[in-house]
Amino acid sequence: MNLIIHGHHLEVTPALRSYVLDKLARIRRHFDSVIDVDVVLSVDKLQQKAEITLRVRGSALHAESVEPDLYASIDVMMDKLDRQVLRHKDRVKNHAHTALKHQSASGPQ
Repeated sequence: MNLIIHGHHLEVTPALRSYVLDKLARIRRHFDSVIDVDVVLSVDKLQQKAEITLRVRGSALHAESVEPDLYASIDVMMDKLDRQVLRHKDRVKNHAHTALKHQSASGPQ
């Protein structure tokens, strides 16, 4: 898994990097075939923005959040991404199961 953490108008401190890595551990627990992760943390006046793009085989998942506190923004962003990952995992699992069901139903008897 490639992990890139950028800061836009912000220096990414070791504490921020560690916090993002801890939150990503929850995502990796649900879905282990992550190819690439790109995190952008930015500050615009009083708004703290966190964006993440997670590339998995076949698609890319994107989430972002704007909050007054950067840590809160990271938390909300990871919650959104977690829901997307679970939904994606369920779709992939159901699609494969449905394909197997159709394949066995249309096979020779």
